[in-house]
Amino acid sequence: MSTGTRRFPTRDELRVWRDFLETGELLRGEMAARLQQSSGLSPGDYAVLLALSEAAGHRLRSSELAATIGWERSRLSHHLGRMEKRGLIRREECATDNRGAEVVLTPDGLAGFQEATRPHLRDIREIFVDALTPQQLEAAGEIAAALRAHLVRG
Repeated sequence: MSTGTRRFPTRDELRVWRDFLETGELLRGEMAARLQQSSGLSPGDYAVLLALSEAAGHRLRSSELAATIGWERSRLSHHLGRMEKRGLIRREECATDNRGAEVVLTPDGLAGFQEATRPHLRDIREIFVDALTPQQLEAAGEIAAALRAHLVRG
């Protein structure tokens, strides 16, 4: 099989790749565990509540919410069903387009989000920010931006 102009990563490049992936998984796992323990919210719950808390009128169309948090619409629909049963959100017919639904942040959802935010921000500081020097933090931001730009272009 010919690889043409493509070449495989070197052993050192693969080591960095694996370190990047494994560290990301460790970070996500630790943050998820802490969020669940301190607030009873999953990272998915928090992502939905964050997006709704920032939206005008604390409401978004389902399709907009899915795009905002980067989820497939079917995944979002199942997750919203669970959140709705817990009283964190409600779904309403869209006033401007009867083909779609809007997801609305409830008072209980807003309160839960606000209660979760302070401990969550402290955890971000402790687990991520405090582990890095200011220069490393800046480099991490540059790396994330470069990867995002590369993926968007691709």
